[in-house]
Amino acid sequence: MADDDVLITDSGGRMVRVREPKGSTGTPPVEVDLSVLEDQRRVEEPGPYRRSGEPPYFAPGTVVGWYWGRSAEVLRVVRDDERGLVGWLPSGSEVLVAVPRDGRGLRDRPLAERVSLEYDMGLRTWRGPGVLRIAPTGRPWSVWYFWNDEGGFERHYVNLELPHERPVSGEPRVHSRDLALDLWLEGDLDAPDVWLKDEDELDAAVEGGRYTDEQGRVIRAIGEQVRHQVVAPRAWPLDEGWESWHPPPGWDEPLVLPDTPTVREARARA
Repeated sequence: MADDDVLITDSGGRMVRVREPKGSTGTPPVEVDLSVLEDQRRVEEPGPYRRSGEPPYFAPGTVVGWYWGRSAEVLRVVRDDERGLVGWLPSGSEVLVAVPRDGRGLRDRPLAERVSLEYDMGLRTWRGPGVLRIAPTGRPWSVWYFWNDEGGFERHYVNLELPHERPVSGEPRVHSRDLALDLWLEGDLDAPDVWLKDEDELDAAVEGGRYTDEQGRVIRAIGEQVRHQVVAPRAWPLDEGWESWHPPPGWDEPLVLPDTPTVREARARA
């Protein structure tokens, strides 16, 4: 693999450029069995739950919690309908993250060590410019739109995650679970460079027992699905022009996490 096909991000993650064999148009991947990953969901907030993409929907402007197991962020709804949820995460908003109990940062230790760490939940703020997120209904990924400090669009990011669920009660929150592997898109969407991010972390998570071998294969297959079903055909939401979207007046104000027991514990610990 050429040196220019491997990059290390500012946060220490490893990215590998995806290249098709010369002359190949690629083989579309088969559908994967997402039930293999359901034991990763680990929802702690009260249910019962229903799938996203069905009414009643969240009204534009509603502030919703976006949960990854115990971790959480808070976004303002731009649009919510049968296609999926579009949300805006303003810069400086509160986030609930897992913090290693020994005080050392994740990037300061080997990958294999990160799997078995003990964590407490801590409060942080979202650093950098705001991010637009779009979670297509029933799909195990969301597409993130990044802008730079000057307000210009910068790049697309595809976060692999479990399909969203939300409370039957209508409480404003959605639940997913991050799946370690992600895709960075660079350049023109008609022919973007595609980078596979944190493949090494996925390998370490399988070796450390966080995922089974089968789950690791399914997560990789999801990455291939994104490339063939979304990126290559420039399918929704990449065909809708969100790159030129800007938040309405007042929507850049930082948001505060819902007052849950876990958030209260984190506040007391801070």
